Amino acid sequence: MTYVIAQPCVDLKDKACIDECPVDCIYEGPRKMYINPDECVDCGACEPVCPVEAIFYEDAVPTEWSGFTTADVEIFADLGSPAGASAVGVMPRDHPVVEAEPVRETS
Repeated sequence: MTYVIAQPCVDLKDKACIDECPVDCIYEGPRKMYINPDECVDCGACEPVCPVEAIFYEDAVPTEWSGFTTADVEIFADLGSPAGASAVGVMPRDHPVVEAEPVRETS
């Protein structure tokens, strides 16, 4: 099991979760943050600091956002486990589930 970053993060990437993650497993996409399920140690440190409440334990993702569980797994199919997000930088693309979301204007 792992944690998942769901729809509330799309276009609002606060990044407070990155500072709390002890294993550097939260990667940045163009529109959303992603948790690498192979690197996550299920500590839960990221969940309470998320200001938009976008982080859920895998089994607790609301049904309407279940596609984000798949997105957080599939986005790493090509990338694999590079053993740390800080060395990767912003990933070149988001998962199709994220790309399909309407763009949310932020202030």
